[in-house]
Amino acid sequence: MSAYRLSAAVQTLKPSATLAAAAKAKELKSKGVTVYDFTLGEPDFITPAHIRQAAVAAMEAGQTHYTPSGGIPELKKAVCGLYKRDYSLDFTPAQVLISNGAKHSIHNVIASLCGPGDEVIIPAPYWVSYSALVELTGATAVIVETTEASGFVMSPEQFRAAITPKTRLLMLNNPSNPTGAAYTAAQLEALARVAVENNVLVLSDEIYEKLVYAGAEFRSFASFGPDVAALTIIVSGVSKAYAMTGWRIGWTIGPVEIIKAMDNLQSQETSNPCSISQYASVAALEGPQTSVEEMRQEFERRRNYVMGRMRPWRERFGVTFAEPGGAFYAFFNVSSAFGKPLQGGKVVTNATDFCTALLEEAHVALVTGDAFGAPGYVRLSFATSMDVLKAGLDGIEAFLAG
Repeated sequence: MSAYRLSAAVQTLKPSATLAAAAKAKELKSKGVTVYDFTLGEPDFITPAHIRQAAVAAMEAGQTHYTPSGGIPELKKAVCGLYKRDYSLDFTPAQVLISNGAKHSIHNVIASLCGPGDEVIIPAPYWVSYSALVELTGATAVIVETTEASGFVMSPEQFRAAITPKTRLLMLNNPSNPTGAAYTAAQLEALARVAVENNVLVLSDEIYEKLVYAGAEFRSFASFGPDVAALTIIVSGVSKAYAMTGWRIGWTIGPVEIIKAMDNLQSQETSNPCSISQYASVAALEGPQTSVEEMRQEFERRRNYVMGRMRPWRERFGVTFAEPGGAFYAFFNVSSAFGKPLQGGKVVTNATDFCTALLEEAHVALVTGDAFGAPGYVRLSFATSMDVLKAGLDGIEAFLAG
């Protein structure tokens, strides 16, 4: 008999689909194959120089020790300053918790609020870790299907219909990974009214807040009045806006009681976030913001190129999609290709097999929509160079043409 036994929660836990897809691509690259990799959701830019320099200065000043578990006061103050400057929202440092990336922040929120018997509403398509993190607490993920026709936006009617006496939380990602959907202010306010009427907390994952394109807008969920703000738990971080994915700094803003509970949890889990990364993040939030807009403009240029290449696919291949208003993803339906000969004579019947065949035949790596609660769809990250985008889209087109 085995000397160990894995917990039930871990036994049912699946690995991150985005990281698994990236690993497959990396394996092929290790064999000398040129792979056009669109799997990982991270900016391809280097962290801006003034932020890197702040990290060096912090090391030289000896800021290499433990910090308070919930983050240094300077960074909490900088986060409050960001929301005042950019969104005219007033928060106090006591409402802020600094964590090891936004994913850790999300885990802390769910683990502090949810348990067996609770329900968490998640609009689909959803980021791969949402349902997994809910299930780890013993709570139940209640998935609300949105449609391509709606722009993958959940309606207030859908939200209201999903609420039960067991509902603990709504998880809302705006702009969205994987779809790039950017809710309008009116759409958000309609959801906010439902939350207030039913006294439902809202975890608003706003990590892509700075990556919004022409024709779309961003409003923080907490901006629709004090009654809404009292039910809102904001999660964001420096990863996407400042090209700092590896620095692992995210934050949560919410009611003081919840933040205190999360800080207690974090103190037992991880002690504090990286001290050097925290000081670098102060420089990111309080320093020049020109790099944020420069990167946003480049992402918009890439987004426009990808959409221009994909629009003819609707008629030519039956590929459909809702054009993204934010983030850096194209999310498209390839189910029209199922059951038909593709490049190399391959025939596939689902999105996961489509991605595997595409990687093997065209050496293009995408992430299956099966992982995002959207069978038939695939996700392409355009957080890469124009040369890679052109070659990769050529490969997808040739693969679809058979």
